[in-house]
Amino acid sequence: MARVLISMPEEFLSRIDEVAEGENRTRSELIREALRTYIHKQRVKENALAIKNASILETLLD
Repeated sequence: MARVLISMPEEFLSRIDEVAEGENRTRSELIREALRTYIHKQRVKENALAIKNASILETLLD
């Protein structure tokens, strides 16, 4: 697995650690899950936009 170095405010890191501890997960597990969720949401948005654009195009071509 690759390692990534990121910078963030101490307060944000403390909050991440609190959530991770509350969920009995590591900091890395929590951040990976957050990124997976973000990527999934972006794909859903892109798909919704593609469907909307296809519908507009269909209407224009009818």
